[in-house]
Amino acid sequence: MTTDQILVFAILAAALLLFIHGRWRYDVVAVLALLAVVLTGIIPAATAFSGFGNPAVITVAGVLIITRAFRNAGIVDRLAKTLAPLTMRPTGQVGVLAGLVATFSAIMNNVGALALMMPVAHESAQSRGRPASRLLMPLAFASLLGGMITLIGTPPNIIVATFRAETAGAPFAMFDFTPVGLGVAVVGVIYIALIGWRLIPPNRMGETTAEQLFKVEGYVYEARVPADSPVVGRPLDELERLGQFSVAVVALIRGQRRILAPSGRESVAADDVLVLEGDPESLKGLVDGAKLELAAEDEAGVDRRIGIETLRSDEVGLVEAVVGPGAAIEGNSPQGLMLHTRFGINLLGIARRGQAITERLGRVRFQPGDVLLLQGPVVRLGEVISALGCLPLAERGLRMDRAKQPLLPLGIFAVAILLSAFGLVAVHIAFIAAVAVLILAETLSVREAYAAVEWPVIVLLGAMIPVGEALRVTGGTDLVAQGFVSLSSELPVTGILVLLLVVTMLITDVINNAATAVLMAPIGVGVAQGLGVNPDTFLMAVAVGASSTFLTPIGHQSNALVMGPGGYAFGDYWRMGLPLDILIVAVATPLLLLFWPL
Repeated sequence: MTTDQILVFAILAAALLLFIHGRWRYDVVAVLALLAVVLTGIIPAATAFSGFGNPAVITVAGVLIITRAFRNAGIVDRLAKTLAPLTMRPTGQVGVLAGLVATFSAIMNNVGALALMMPVAHESAQSRGRPASRLLMPLAFASLLGGMITLIGTPPNIIVATFRAETAGAPFAMFDFTPVGLGVAVVGVIYIALIGWRLIPPNRMGETTAEQLFKVEGYVYEARVPADSPVVGRPLDELERLGQFSVAVVALIRGQRRILAPSGRESVAADDVLVLEGDPESLKGLVDGAKLELAAEDEAGVDRRIGIETLRSDEVGLVEAVVGPGAAIEGNSPQGLMLHTRFGINLLGIARRGQAITERLGRVRFQPGDVLLLQGPVVRLGEVISALGCLPLAERGLRMDRAKQPLLPLGIFAVAILLSAFGLVAVHIAFIAAVAVLILAETLSVREAYAAVEWPVIVLLGAMIPVGEALRVTGGTDLVAQGFVSLSSELPVTGILVLLLVVTMLITDVINNAATAVLMAPIGVGVAQGLGVNPDTFLMAVAVGASSTFLTPIGHQSNALVMGPGGYAFGDYWRMGLPLDILIVAVATPLLLLFWPL
């Protein structure tokens, strides 16, 4: 091997280890890898950031924004309610919801499709008296299966199509992925509905409602403000500082008035009764510091602790929200974020992997998949949740904006697809044009458009594309491909195709699927060229393998997103995912050979 090859393999190995370890977020690791290949002179500095102008990156951004427009339109809610009678039995419930997710994932970002269906699944589980954990992992897997169906369903397909344009002169078209992807998705959803959900460990099927999960009545008390309290005349924000932002003032009772989620600028008056929420240690520190009179019992000996239902009204809502991968609050604590001071909302509880966290909430670091119980003004909750990078798990007391013309986004999107499918306009141009029309039509705002873009994914793609190019220009791709080709004396071409598919599936379980596609697509072409067969067959195998992230929660955002709400353990994924992986190999291989013959 040459010096450059040794360097690029060392950089990729280090990046792979960092991806697996998870100490730094995947976009940070990708940027570090990019800097390494530039600083070592493998990639010229002038082209270091060329990846951000790649059509694949632009297309992914466009799909994410269009997904937000669909979310605003409320189309999924309407369709789910129409199909509700089919969800009476567990198999039907899983099958209908998984089928919906897979269908929507084919025409939008798979994480976005899952996010749209999570509140529907949560509500469906509660209405049938079934645990949400029975539905959430099947929905996450279905979103990955649906993404295989079209060009825009998932970033790996877009990357593979773009790579094909660079090597063969023309990209894969919108529905080139459909013959193989649809077959795999249909068989996969049938497996999930009939068998897969039954493989989820029964001890993961726990509580599903906020009342059952958080039990906030054990942490919410009333306290009277005596005239000599040092907080009299001071704003509530200062009172919360005394509690080190680990205690929330969820209501204020002044005479006959009861103010839920009061503003942090509200001044405290003598004889006010404050409804405080927090762990016992934090509450005691605040009560002592502010010289409050805690009223656990009234004069008649009746328990004065507050139940969760008393913390909402027509104006003030409670919502359960999930911390999304790459969320703005990831890695931060409530104490550092000062949620009430900055956003006017109260954090009432945090649940992780199906269990409520009972330690001091102010010091807990948010992780992807955490379920938050938030209280705040109904008119602002949706906007704040979006700003935090969270997704509503259940829309109890939350008014989500709905488009006045719910079918308009579908119409605009259909035109964009037709223009790109018939080759009239490049796909990335068609989708950005669709975004512009959606904004002009006021289907979504400019702020929502920017917020809809998953910037960590964009940074990952923009950084990893030049890193993948470094592997190619140094001859590293050819070196790996030769390793596969050398097996031709022991394996038939079909066996090597299966091996490439399986290797891609294993890699994508530990690193981001887009990064997997960037690395494996050129290898797939190199293997095909070395064997003298059709490169398209191997590229399609890479696309299927990169989207088959079913063994771990870390390989794809959909899997990470449901881990907390479902209460899943790391090892739960392979129980349902390993048979699905085997099934995909068995189904995809003959379909690849049939529709993309060697």
